Amino acid sequence: MRPELLDILRSGPGGVDQVRELLLSMGETLNLSGADLVDANLSGANLSGFQLSRANLSGANLSEADLSGANLTGANGYCTNLSNCNLSSANLSSANLSGANLYRANLSEADLWRANLAGVDLTEADLSGANNLSGANLRSAYLIRCNLSGADLTDANFSCANLRRADLRRADLRGANFNSANLSGVDVRGADLSDANLTGATYSDLTFQEAILTGANLSKSPARAR
Repeated sequence: MRPELLDILRSGPGGVDQVRELLLSMGETLNLSGADLVDANLSGANLSGFQLSRANLSGANLSEADLSGANLTGANGYCTNLSNCNLSSANLSSANLSGANLYRANLSEADLWRANLAGVDLTEADLSGANNLSGANLRSAYLIRCNLSGADLTDANFSCANLRRADLRRADLRGANFNSANLSGVDVRGADLSDANLTGATYSDLTFQEAILTGANLSKSPARAR
């Protein structure tokens, strides 16, 4: 993108509004693909509908920003602050969000295909109905009280993750890896755990009611399940 637009963009939330108006007035799309926004302070900015594929958002502050419907395919969000951010229906496929803060973020209906979510904080985040979390890397992530009901989590990696009291009702968890994860108090009623690996997981007070466990590996888990 043009350097002058990038300078305006990095000036803060007001700069984002200016860039939006400038692009639309010139009949251009909201395309910020590949933009360098490292450490930028865009807290509360309205970036809804923007094209941010391959953008570098590492270390940026996007807390309470509106990124609904934005395209963040392949974006670098390493250690980015996305707490209380609206990412509903955003495309985050292949994005690197490792170490990011997504506390109470809204990721409902978001596309997270092959996203790297290792070590991310998704405490109390809403991922209900999230699309294509299949194969997502959530190793060592914090998912305490996270809403993942109805999400597609096939082959996702939850090893060593903390999912205490998370909502996984009706989620598709076929082939998911929960090795050494904390599943205490998780609700998996109606979820499909076929061929899932729960080896070494802690799942006290886990509600297996109506869950599908065909081929699931529950060995050596110090639990009392019901």
